[in-house]
Amino acid sequence: MVYARAVAGQVLEFGVSGKLLRNVLVMYDRQTDSLWSQLLGAAISGPLMGTELTMLPALHTSWSVWRRQHPDGLLLRKAAPSYSGYRSYWRSETAGKLGARFEDERVSGKQFVVGILIGGRAKAYPYSRLDAETVVNDTFEGAPLLVVFHDRSATGVIYSRQVRGQTLSFQLAQESDTGMLLTDEETASTWNGLSGVATQGALAGQRLTTLPTTSSFWFGWKDHFPSTAVYGSE
Repeated sequence: MVYARAVAGQVLEFGVSGKLLRNVLVMYDRQTDSLWSQLLGAAISGPLMGTELTMLPALHTSWSVWRRQHPDGLLLRKAAPSYSGYRSYWRSETAGKLGARFEDERVSGKQFVVGILIGGRAKAYPYSRLDAETVVNDTFEGAPLLVVFHDRSATGVIYSRQVRGQTLSFQLAQESDTGMLLTDEETASTWNGLSGVATQGALAGQRLTTLPTTSSFWFGWKDHFPSTAVYGSE
């Protein structure tokens, strides 16, 4: 996830606190030493307790897909340690370092989900279900959503389906190693599924609104949002 660092006119600088909250990283800001939940984007202790960061739309994807979609995009490269203790963790069945807060068998604990918050309500779209249904026209909390999943790069993105006051319905037209093409039923326009831009047809040049989402292990998502809805389990 990506957040804006500006809070009440002040730009904060964040670091890793070394703490966990419900198996999810806790950050701190160097200006006030407040602690922040990475998943919630909110200060959980300190002078800024209760303050929420603004979440920005972002794409969790592969480098090849990113380069294809954004050939002039910038790359933030940080030196990586020669050894990572997380390698064995990724291969293991262990769900979290602290153990599950409670059991919820709608999704296996270490499966990835694309999570979204609308009006304070949470919904998760499991990768396993999106593998079989890569284009989902959904409605949640009254909002018409388009969920697109590029299974070859495990890239999930959620858009609003409303364009110029019209709610569109989408279907997959074509998929490649680095992208997807969609068409909408209402105007037969063609859309880039990973950028949300219409490339041909009556709506050519229009862009779908990308919504802020989180790609997370299920155990972290459900421990923070225990009443979350799950696509395919309604």
